[in-house]
Amino acid sequence: MTELQVTDMQAGTQRQYWLMKSEPNEFSILDLARKKREPWDGVRNYQARNMMRDQMHIGDLIFFYHSNCKVPGIVGVMEVVSESYPDPTAFDPNDGHYDPKSDPDKPRWYLVDVAYVETFTETIALQTLKACPELENMPLLRRGNRLSVMPVSEQEWQFIQSLR
Repeated sequence: MTELQVTDMQAGTQRQYWLMKSEPNEFSILDLARKKREPWDGVRNYQARNMMRDQMHIGDLIFFYHSNCKVPGIVGVMEVVSESYPDPTAFDPNDGHYDPKSDPDKPRWYLVDVAYVETFTETIALQTLKACPELENMPLLRRGNRLSVMPVSEQEWQFIQSLR
């Protein structure tokens, strides 16, 4: 049994799938591979926060997506390894993600810890994803969608894995 299967069973919930974006010059899949585990901090969009806070659970799998780069696309996989908790960067005035309206007694922003699973040998480019009719309903490909955290259906997950 793989470590991912054990984690999924321990969570006691149906595994869900996600996509999370990061600019590689800020935090890349290589950074996560080196660190192994990292808090996914700095999310400052309420819809993305709600998904991390209310819907993500230990054992969920996530496509790591590099954005705002020469070839934006899916570069690997990570796993949710903690339940959500308040994002401490919101309370630190010296942090770039500081939010003076976020109160430790009533936190506004949340995060989950993620762990490295794998790096793909080649990026699955955004242009490739857009060319697949099987992915036409994927939130990533919807016009005007700029969320950094979004759900991926199990069918979309499996199809994207087949593109590798």
